[in-house]
Amino acid sequence: MRSKTTVNGCSLVDDPEDETVAVVDQMPTRAVLDSLIESGLHEIKRERSGLLLSGLSAGLDIGFGPLLMAVILTLSPGGFGDLTTELLLASAYSVGFVFVILGRSELFTEHTTLAVIPVLDGQASLPQLARLWGLVYVGNIVGGALFTLLAVILMPGLGVVSPAAFETIALKLVTHELHWLFVAGLFAGWLMGLLAWLITAAQGTFGRVALIWIVTATIGLLHLPHSIAGNVEVLFGLFMSAVITPLDYFTFLVLATAGNACGGAIFVAVLKYGHVVRGAK
Repeated sequence: MRSKTTVNGCSLVDDPEDETVAVVDQMPTRAVLDSLIESGLHEIKRERSGLLLSGLSAGLDIGFGPLLMAVILTLSPGGFGDLTTELLLASAYSVGFVFVILGRSELFTEHTTLAVIPVLDGQASLPQLARLWGLVYVGNIVGGALFTLLAVILMPGLGVVSPAAFETIALKLVTHELHWLFVAGLFAGWLMGLLAWLITAAQGTFGRVALIWIVTATIGLLHLPHSIAGNVEVLFGLFMSAVITPLDYFTFLVLATAGNACGGAIFVAVLKYGHVVRGAK
């Protein structure tokens, strides 16, 4: 006869051999918040070199998403505006995020939420937050730039991606009004912050992969500017096309980063922390 036990607020169903076979309840919101605070504090207290290297790894790994997008755009008979191609591109875009998040590398847009929550809870300071953000962000940007250089040198020779594909992807992000870049970046940061919350609440690797795909493919399908993945996308265009200028790149990076940070910090960290803490009173 199966028995039901509770661990950390979650109900588990056990078989007669005491092997857990199902999780039937969700993790309570207070447990999610506590886990996020613990994770945020762990990252805040990490050594500088560890954060930089982890951020560098994330910047390198996330580049596989934009690279696969360029390959699909090269090989597909359709293009932007074709539903099948758009869905394929959005799915390819999510691949880099799967590599980074499941690989537990440091991604700036995750920490715009994770690291803010311990500050709101009074367990970390603003200078500590700024240190974490700065180290992870620099590592992400440098890693993305290194990946782009390698891809630009190696990929065209393999015959699976064309320079025109890199240009097309970059133009999707830089041919917009400045206010659009910030507001759309805010939505991308909001979604990434929500993903950090959902990943913590999720049970099992399959559920986490599904969540990563749903959220990041949404960002890709809407062509929202994600500062770290977009760093690679726009750099591809800068290196491979005369149409994309250094000003386009720096303008994109500044506004997308500001929007991502505000979206993750305000719409997820502040609001969700507030509703959980007030709900517990």
